[in-house]
Amino acid sequence: MPDRRQPDSPTDDNPFAAPPEGRPDQPWQPRNGGGGGNGEDPGDSDGRRGPARWDPTDPVQRRARYALLAGMWGFFFGIFGIPSVGLLLGALALYWGISALRGKPAAATGEPGAPTGLDALGPAARPQRTAAVSGLVTASLAILLAMSSYGLQLAYKDFYVCRDDALTKSAELQCNTLLPNNVLGDVLKVRQ
Repeated sequence: MPDRRQPDSPTDDNPFAAPPEGRPDQPWQPRNGGGGGNGEDPGDSDGRRGPARWDPTDPVQRRARYALLAGMWGFFFGIFGIPSVGLLLGALALYWGISALRGKPAAATGEPGAPTGLDALGPAARPQRTAAVSGLVTASLAILLAMSSYGLQLAYKDFYVCRDDALTKSAELQCNTLLPNNVLGDVLKVRQ
């Protein structure tokens, strides 16, 4: 197409283009994932490979992901009014998050000075550490929601018993007198 700008031949990085004049043909080689073009891998500069993929056989990585998922679902169950499931998932996420941060990966060496926990994974530890810490945060929120729900039910037990035992709407409205006259009482009271 005439309106398309053609790239300059020195900056052209087309592997299918013919070699420049005067250079012999070279056999095809796979490209590295975005290095400098000299065959160097950017993650290879210090002798280690770049971040590894998630390994489901590694218990540390698996627990970090479990902590994130259980904490997130525990938080959702706490918000939607099922505190028992939220408390269970929050406790599991707390356990998995702490064990992921302190655990030893499957490929850990037995050397006494070797790093342990997620630090032994090197650059691949960043996503797992983020998942474990996020799982701990959401687990703490899920446990806080569940405990506050149970605390409200314990503090205002008379109101909840009265409301559950009421047979008519007028009897249920009479239970509002058992609540305090503040914002919390306005939130919990039975609406007409």
